[in-house]
Amino acid sequence: MNADHDYLKRLPEEYYRGQSYVHWSMTIDERKQGWLVPTFYYKFREILTHTSFRYGLTCPIYCCMPDHIHLLWIGILDGSDQRDAAKYFRKQLNSVLEKLGARFQKQPHEHVLTEEEREKDVFENVVDYIARNPERAGLVKPDCGKDYRYTDCLVPGYPELRFWQEDFWERFWRTYAYLRQNGLIQTKDDE
Repeated sequence: MNADHDYLKRLPEEYYRGQSYVHWSMTIDERKQGWLVPTFYYKFREILTHTSFRYGLTCPIYCCMPDHIHLLWIGILDGSDQRDAAKYFRKQLNSVLEKLGARFQKQPHEHVLTEEEREKDVFENVVDYIARNPERAGLVKPDCGKDYRYTDCLVPGYPELRFWQEDFWERFWRTYAYLRQNGLIQTKDDE
């Protein structure tokens, strides 16, 4: 098989649209390290914020590891399209990575969560598994995932929401329901 056409198979487009739940893994080419520094992280959060607003997504968990990034996105809007969002996000972030001597592999890996994986308790376990990647990699001690500075969440319009807060799940689901019902624009009546 020609290496130029050696792509991962994708599900049909509708699996990535609307309220889809997708776990994206974006690996750095040749597993290069050294790019995960505070200035990168600042730009990462900025680009993730723009991607979330532009494509109507929320990210209950992300985890930047030394040679790859995990993102779990959930569509907020009926018109959300995660394939387009991933393309945009990768293009924007590659510009930052290239300045640090790295870039993403040609294609991300993704897992569209099944109906069973989207059930509240199962979903929260999937998110916890992603959040604990640094523990399994030995970057922080066991049960000290909250000490890893490159794991958090991003919910558009809610910068105070942090993954390791005690009431995170209650606040996340309430906020997500509000965003589903009202969209990303707040009117004076919503204040």
